[in-house]
Amino acid sequence: MERVKLVSTGLTDEREVLKRLKEEGYAVYVWEDPPGTYYPTHTHPGKEVRWVLEGEVVIGAEGKELRLKPGDRLELEPGTPHWARTEKGVRYACGTK
Repeated sequence: MERVKLVSTGLTDEREVLKRLKEEGYAVYVWEDPPGTYYPTHTHPGKEVRWVLEGEVVIGAEGKELRLKPGDRLELEPGTPHWARTEKGVRYACGTK
């Protein structure tokens, strides 16, 4: 099973993104990180989605560095170790289940 999946959706409308995630059964919220934010390697107990609405974030997982831009959707399976950093700042929708 693929533990990390990145899809470039092109969709950045916050209401539509949240609606879609809710329809998929995710609990959702919107989060912002200013430039220079860093989260060291960690995991989540449930499946996680990060959908970039504005800005950029770099996420490291499964030996890869992924640069997410507006419209990009990243899915992480439960327990997948990952880290994140922002250079320019980012606003994204988060989904968990």
